[in-house]
Amino acid sequence: MAQLQIRHVIDSHTEGEPTRVVISGGPDLGKGLLSDRLYRFRTEFDGFRSGSVCEPRGSEAIVGALLEEPINRAACAAVIFFNDVGYLGMCGHGMIGLVTTLQYMGRIGPGLHTIETLVGDVCAHLHEDGSVTVANVPGYRYRAAVSIDVPEYGSFSGDIAWGGNWFYLIEKHPFKLTVANRHELVSAATAIRNALQAAGITGLDGAHIDHIEFFSNPVNPENSSRNFVLCPGASFDRSPCGTGTSAKMACLHADGLLQPGELWRQEGILGTVFTGTVQKAANGAVHPSIRGRAWITGETKLLFHQDDPFAQGIRF
Repeated sequence: MAQLQIRHVIDSHTEGEPTRVVISGGPDLGKGLLSDRLYRFRTEFDGFRSGSVCEPRGSEAIVGALLEEPINRAACAAVIFFNDVGYLGMCGHGMIGLVTTLQYMGRIGPGLHTIETLVGDVCAHLHEDGSVTVANVPGYRYRAAVSIDVPEYGSFSGDIAWGGNWFYLIEKHPFKLTVANRHELVSAATAIRNALQAAGITGLDGAHIDHIEFFSNPVNPENSSRNFVLCPGASFDRSPCGTGTSAKMACLHADGLLQPGELWRQEGILGTVFTGTVQKAANGAVHPSIRGRAWITGETKLLFHQDDPFAQGIRF
């Protein structure tokens, strides 16, 4: 019989966007800095990443979260986020899903919890009603009103901002932000991302801009705006995107349109909502906070047979 590997995972969705937390059966990445563990993950165990979240066991929408032991004794966990094409510095919806998963496992209860990520420690407040507020890493607008010519689509102007990942945020565009229009949105956002790369337009220190975000008026007038977010690869965020909402609030604050403590209600493509606020940080940055809810959808064992041609997933 061919050798069989087993991974224990807990699945959830945060306002519609799935998270898969690997709680056992993961690779031994050592006990060093999280950045060193990521390097080993990427260079030695990338098949673990793709096998866990890509087809036939997953889909392009799933964000994986490898649960790790923290270095900081005050932290309850450390995490490396990943998806079908690579690794994420931070993931807002994934953090909410992770905190909900840790509660489901009996490891934490309501209150404040520190979790180590690749971009720094993140504080999460698990509320009595099951919702989670994530105090994200500092966000800021790097460049405002950056123009780009996109073949077959024309010219766009957008802000480049950091919210735990790099975003190009576009307010003026001709697209309807509806689920029915998702294919056109993915195509246009992908073309914009490719055009930014071809033009050498990056984040700080040449960082790749891997998230594209469109905005429009909300469908529900109680909300502040509606968004569509293209994630790394060809998947779009089903939730309102935690790091994208953080980047958006940083831009609003830079323009004087969002004051510290003022509530921002970000509506996603499915109509679900993250509520957010900012507080001032150093050098014009902000401390963004995002609140949302996750639900556990499954607890299972993923099986990997040594002779399975797709043990490491199907990579399109």
